[in-house]
Parts: sequence; structure tokens; C-alpha cells
Amino acid sequence: MNGLVPALRAIAATTTAVVLATAFPAFAQEEPGMEVKDSYRFVIIPKVVHPWFDQVNNGAMQAAQVIEAQTGSKVEIVYSAPQQADVVQQNQIIESSIATRPDGIAVDLLDASGNRASLEEAVGQEIPVTIFDSVPPEGMELTSIGNDFCEQAKLASRRLVELMEESGQVAIMMGVPSAPNHAIRAQCHEEVFAEYPNIELVATGIDNDDIETAQKQAAAIMQANPDLKGWVASDAAGPIGIGQAIQEAGKTGDVILVGLDNLPEMLQLIRDGVAESSSSTRPEMQGYWSIMAMWQQAMGIDTPKYIDTGIDFITKEDLE
Repeated sequence: MNGLVPALRAIAATTTAVVLATAFPAFAQEEPGMEVKDSYRFVIIPKVVHPWFDQVNNGAMQAAQVIEAQTGSKVEIVYSAPQQADVVQQNQIIESSIATRPDGIAVDLLDASGNRASLEEAVGQEIPVTIFDSVPPEGMELTSIGNDFCEQAKLASRRLVELMEESGQVAIMMGVPSAPNHAIRAQCHEEVFAEYPNIELVATGIDNDDIETAQKQAAAIMQANPDLKGWVASDAAGPIGIGQAIQEAGKTGDVILVGLDNLPEMLQLIRDGVAESSSSTRPEMQGYWSIMAMWQQAMGIDTPKYIDTGIDFITKEDLE
């Protein structure tokens, strides 16, 4: 696993360089209708201040370096995160960004319907908009970058059911209930558990993508359900908080956690045996391809409606 991210970076950079060299030989001439600029400014707006989004920003910065190296155009990345997972705050950031006339805005939606008006305003002003780690509001033809959120959840839930030998009480930790990706994962967790008559879903916590809140929710749920045997989560903060609650309750080895994503704290929980494994997105790739998509749109080039960055499944053996 330690060598995976650098390898993905190298593949992405090499692929982009090949595409650029093929499409724009020596960058000496512009294609008809293509608008090439000396500088670009792109805005990244996540759900909330969170270490997962720091990795997204790292990927965005890598993309900026590739564009600069291949084209000579200067690329500025503006990373602007809400302090809380609040759709009003996020919309304020979107609208403030629109006023600065950037070359593109990438957003991880907190609420598809609640974000729609702000996104429509950006599109109406011909600012390229890309959605990452989410799905666009229904009817909006926007490029989205992420993975199959349902499949990611089902990988974790099926793993948990297998480890529990298809019997026992389980719980789900949601992130932000209105966030499309979190809601999709929670629903798909439920669908897997419903397939097994001896699996009982006893609780669903809500952590709003906050580790401390997840820890408190998990502790309360385990206290109220002393026979609870397994946990899954729908956001990156959730399993870290769950793991902390399992450790504090002295239930390591008794309560099984199959986590989500690849934050350092999540990987340490796997190393320590608190979590058995994790179903992970690739945040750096999401940031990387968000910038690439906006850059192409800014030049007048059509982009795919969906870019799938894939899923990693991480066990202790992978880390070793």
C-alpha cells in the first residue's frame, strides 16, 4: 500500500503527459476554438475541514505541477473549506468564489438540492464546474469524479458479514445525511445486511464527518447495545471515531470494524488490530482529475461526464 500512491501519481502524470503531447504537439499551435491562457485559477471546495480533503488538495497541486511543466501556463489552486459541514456555509464559499471569476470550481456536495442554486449560478456565468466525491444534482450535466459509492459500501458490509459468520448485531455510522455519497453508502450497507436473516441492524449513528462526534456516537451506541458485534461507516471520519470508542471500551477483538478510506489514523487502526480492513477511495486521484477536467473545460474541450478513480481494499497484510 505504501508504494501505491506514488505509483498512481506516476501513472497519472505519465498518462497526462502523453495525452498532452499527442493532442498539443510542442504546444506551438492552438486547436480551432481552443482557448489557451498563460495562467489559470481553480477553486476546490470540500464538504468541511478534514484530513481526507487535504489529500484531495495534494492531488490537485500535483495536477497543477503537471500542467505547468507540460504547457508553461501558471496554475493557482485555491482551497476553501467550510469550518462545519453546513450547506449554507458551503454555498457562501461557492458564491464568493463565483464573484472572483475563477477558471473552474470543484465541489464535494453537502446537499445536492441545497447546493443546486449556487451551482446553477456558476454554470450560468460560464464558469466550469466539476463535482468530486459526489454525484451531480439530478438534471445537471456536470462532470463528476469519484468511485462507485454503493460498491465501496457493499465491499465493506459483505466483508463484515463474512467475518461475523452471517450472524449478530451490527451498526452503521453515517457522515452527513444529506451528502449524496454518504447517503448512498448507508443505503447500500443496509441492503447488504437485509440479505442475511441472522444479521440485525440495531443502530445508525450520525457524525457529520467529525471524528470526535463519531467517537461519542459509537460509544453511546455500544453502551446501549452490549451485544453489538460489528461496525461499518459511510464517511472517512466515522471509522476513526468508532475505532477510538472500541479501544476506550476495551472491546478490541470483540467488536469487528471494517472501515472506510485510507487516512493515516484508519491505517493505524488496521495495524493495531482494532479495524480488520478498510474499503478506500483514492482522494489524491480525485483532486488530480478534478483539476485536469476543469483545465480542459476552461480551454473549451469537452470532458467525460464521469471519471471513476476506483476502490482499494486494505487489510493488515497489504500494509505489511
